[in-house]
Amino acid sequence: MTARTELIVESGELRLWTERIGASSDPAVLMVMGTAAPGIGWPDELVDELVAGGRQVIRFDHRDTGRSSCVDFTTHPYALADMAADATAVLDGYGVAAAHIVGASLGGAIGQWLAVHRPERVLTLTAIMTGPMGHSAGPAWARAMAGQEPDPSDLPPPAARFLTHLAQRAALPQGTRDEYVTANLETWRVLNGDVLPFDEPAARHFVQASFDRTGDPAAALNHDLAGRRMTEDRQVPLSSIKAPTLVVHGTEDPLRPLPHGRALAEEIPHSRFRSIPGMGHSLFSPGLPRRIGEIIREHIA
Repeated sequence: MTARTELIVESGELRLWTERIGASSDPAVLMVMGTAAPGIGWPDELVDELVAGGRQVIRFDHRDTGRSSCVDFTTHPYALADMAADATAVLDGYGVAAAHIVGASLGGAIGQWLAVHRPERVLTLTAIMTGPMGHSAGPAWARAMAGQEPDPSDLPPPAARFLTHLAQRAALPQGTRDEYVTANLETWRVLNGDVLPFDEPAARHFVQASFDRTGDPAAALNHDLAGRRMTEDRQVPLSSIKAPTLVVHGTEDPLRPLPHGRALAEEIPHSRFRSIPGMGHSLFSPGLPRRIGEIIREHIA
């Protein structure tokens, strides 16, 4: 039976929920989730694939998600660097000097930050459905929402269907558990794209568990504010990254279209780029978690 250990780790004044799956003597893989998502966003099938390959997997709830501490962003605003410090605190909590870093979406930006500023902690980097950490999608997104022409320097904005969904979702109540689940389940359906089948039961279970794990579901919206803060530490050239890097991106990503992943790979020397036909901006498609796990396992071997 696979060993599982839950541990509360301190990051400054915050307390972070963490979980380790696998033997502590095996090389470590730190899984960093995306915006507003707790650690259970990494499917068990994906985790099991990595553990079967002789790795211990560590996943954790970001600040403002799950069982980790919530922050008053108005009085204590934070940025990507602070979320990266949480990640290193998790490694410290398990006594791990360096790990294979796997990040999805915002987690991929956190992985880039670590590879640039804390290279001694990063054995390899796998960045999934993300773009360069120094490029904010905010301006292009705002121009698209306002019906304005894109700037030549913009990477593509989110797909029209996703922008329409966001506008409709803003009018929906999310105060009760059922309202929260209905709104967020539809978001994941749209993020999945229209090519690969959507695993609604898996997505519903995740959304329900996310609500049940936290005392303040709205706190996770702080991640959007943190992700848009373009601080100087995010402007460091990614060409400084020495860790072997794999960029994985879906061809049907409605939030960060394929050029975002290609742009990231082009900025990191000697990186490899892997496009996944039909994949959107989620892992909620039957068989996809195991497939992504196999790709990661090959990269970190």
